[in-house]
Amino acid sequence: MSTNVKLKKVGVVDYDTQIREVRSQLLDQLKVLDLQLEQKTQQLQDLTDYLRRRSEIEAEYARSLDRLAERFTAKTKKKEPCGGQSVAQCWQVLLAQTRQESRDHSGLSEMFNSTLTQPLAHCLDTTQRLAKRSKEICTQLQDDLLKVTTELQTAWRTYYQYHTEYVSADVKLKEAEKQKQGTSKKIEKRQGKVQEILLKCTKARNDYLLNLAAANTSMNKYYLHDLCSLLDCSDLGYHLALSRVLRSYMSSRSQCQLNLTEGLQHLQTVVSGLDKSHDRDNMLQTFTNIFCLPVKFQYQPHDGDQVCEVSAAQEIRSEMETRSQQLHTKLTGFILETDEALKTLQAARSVMLDGISDDDLDLPPSSAQTQASHLHLQSPSLSQLQGGSSENLSSGNNRPSLSRRRAILQETEVLYCTKVKEYLCKSSLVSKLQAKQDLLKMAVEKAEATNGHRPRENAKKGVRVRRKGQSSVPCTQKLFTGDMVSYIQASGQDIPIVVESCICFINLNGLHHEGIFRVPGAQAEVNSLRDAFERGEDPLADSSYDLDTVAGVLKLYFRKLEKPLFPQSSTAQLLEYAQIDNETERAAKLKSVITSYPPAVVVVMRYLFAFLHHVSQYSDENMMLPYNLAVCFGPSLVRGASDDDVVALQPQINSLVNSLIVQQESVFPGPQELQGPIYEKCMTLKLDDCEEGEVDSEQHIKEESVRSRANSSGSFKMFPAGGSLTSGGKFILNIPMSPLDRPLSPGYLRKEAQDLPSSEDVPVQVDKDVCRNMNTVFKELLSRQALTQPASSLHLAHPPQKKGGSKK
Repeated sequence: MSTNVKLKKVGVVDYDTQIREVRSQLLDQLKVLDLQLEQKTQQLQDLTDYLRRRSEIEAEYARSLDRLAERFTAKTKKKEPCGGQSVAQCWQVLLAQTRQESRDHSGLSEMFNSTLTQPLAHCLDTTQRLAKRSKEICTQLQDDLLKVTTELQTAWRTYYQYHTEYVSADVKLKEAEKQKQGTSKKIEKRQGKVQEILLKCTKARNDYLLNLAAANTSMNKYYLHDLCSLLDCSDLGYHLALSRVLRSYMSSRSQCQLNLTEGLQHLQTVVSGLDKSHDRDNMLQTFTNIFCLPVKFQYQPHDGDQVCEVSAAQEIRSEMETRSQQLHTKLTGFILETDEALKTLQAARSVMLDGISDDDLDLPPSSAQTQASHLHLQSPSLSQLQGGSSENLSSGNNRPSLSRRRAILQETEVLYCTKVKEYLCKSSLVSKLQAKQDLLKMAVEKAEATNGHRPRENAKKGVRVRRKGQSSVPCTQKLFTGDMVSYIQASGQDIPIVVESCICFINLNGLHHEGIFRVPGAQAEVNSLRDAFERGEDPLADSSYDLDTVAGVLKLYFRKLEKPLFPQSSTAQLLEYAQIDNETERAAKLKSVITSYPPAVVVVMRYLFAFLHHVSQYSDENMMLPYNLAVCFGPSLVRGASDDDVVALQPQINSLVNSLIVQQESVFPGPQELQGPIYEKCMTLKLDDCEEGEVDSEQHIKEESVRSRANSSGSFKMFPAGGSLTSGGKFILNIPMSPLDRPLSPGYLRKEAQDLPSSEDVPVQVDKDVCRNMNTVFKELLSRQALTQPASSLHLAHPPQKKGGSKK
């Protein structure tokens, strides 16, 4: 056992350390995104400041040139022109060029100060909004990723727990076999216990392996695809806006300063190199330690367990096939939704880029453009990037104003970010479900190949019997519409039979059922089940019902209780504590209130919320997140005072129940603090919970003396087990039936036989196998006798009681 504990601690440390590193890495990613936003903001602000300062310089330079031209023009006018001299003509051309240059620089100053700075300010606003929304999407994706790791840890701990129990049971079995002191019945009982725990361990290991595959796939999806998409989302339009501003700047300078062609060409080469994909890859490479894919989660077997793949054991084969088919159906729908989201995303992206390109950056027509047109024709990269947009911008004056276009662009921006979020979330869900479905499919195919396609028995054809502690007769206290504490005390059940039976049924059949608890069941069947439970029976033990009907009965029970599960006197305090932001403090406050309830109520709460938490862990298949379950159960479990506004309180009640489902391990006391039944995730159909005297699973039933007594006429003998012997020696089987026309169990018959007074003892040898299948035999004989005997010969009630005096 010490070795087991050591291995378990090492495994916990490995996973905790690995997940802690992933959490740290995710936080660093958010910091890097903030750093990138700061850098882009600083770049835009610096460029804006540069253009404004350059505008001042250009304006001052233009004024200086104008004063210079006016000064020398006045000087030349005082002198008579030297007619036709080349020197005078040079002066005229030079001064005219100086005045033209002054006008050009004055135009540059105005353009730098207004035309170019306004798009930069708009680009800054867009960049900040996109960065904020991208960070929100990244945070949600990270939360989903951490949720997957949490599910992995939970499944892993469950698997360790059951495997530890299996190892312990197996050791006890081997010790019993070695000592050879125990009887065969003891060894047989331990073998059955080992098989049962092994089945639980197999299911827990399967769940663990599925979550392991989902976690690794989610990690790959997030680091290899989602991060790039998020970075593209945050950078959308940033490079294009900068490119257009800088290209307009180059075009203006080229028109007024042809002597700077070489310098502008160099700047043009740099601007043409703006590439968001290259910048994104460069940033990922620069921060390779932060954005690199973490180490793959490795399977950590417990204490020599060599099974490292999903097992399709015979007992759970049918369940796995059903789950695989359900996953396949969901995947088909999700893939179609993801494709549609991608198409909408691409369309929104195209519209948004067109809107960013549709800006007023073109220069007004002038003679300078005509003179510099040959320069643009020699720059193919510049004309290609500006050609389409310039044509659109100059197409006419009937387009919306700049402010209106920017408002439309912001609406498109919101749509684009929404579609990015929808696409990434859906594609992540598809990846996770695909990983699980692939493992399930491989396991089923491998099992079919191993079995050689032999016919398989349905694993769900086990027989459920009444559990220990269940009364054989209805309790005097009401189950529905009654007080739960009074019922528990009167019946001796720790968990009311309706709660335990419905939860067990859903655990075995409905964890993957889409919309469980949300889709209402048939009212007639719900009423039938309710009446059966009210009579003290367990109708789910040997019958098949619709899952939505069973879920409806469970909700109906809590809704119809005379007093709600959570006392009304504490509702206000619970709702107040549920609003606490700190999760640890919130759980402690809620626990302080709940532990003040009667222990019987707390045991039922702990059992119910552990089950609801288990259901929520399959939300990717059943679509029931904790909040969805809270909406279904909140009105039934928590009620306000009579004068409270139910509509106003409902969101707070849903939030409270959601917190209890998510934090159920922290809120409700554990088995060490409060004794009572604990919900088990891996339930099985089992026969070892029978009442004493119903089924003897350890040895052949001993000989019993069944007393018979003669009736008043003495013509035949009546057996308590339901048989009668006529005077001619012919035996007629009279089958005792319950009020619901169901044959009574062999244990009940033996008990009744022992209690009846008799004058004769007739020994009857009852075989073990016959006793186990007695109900089936009774039903078959009943149907045969109904065809040959009149109805009066069948005794469908309890064994006949002695009326008055009897003649001996």
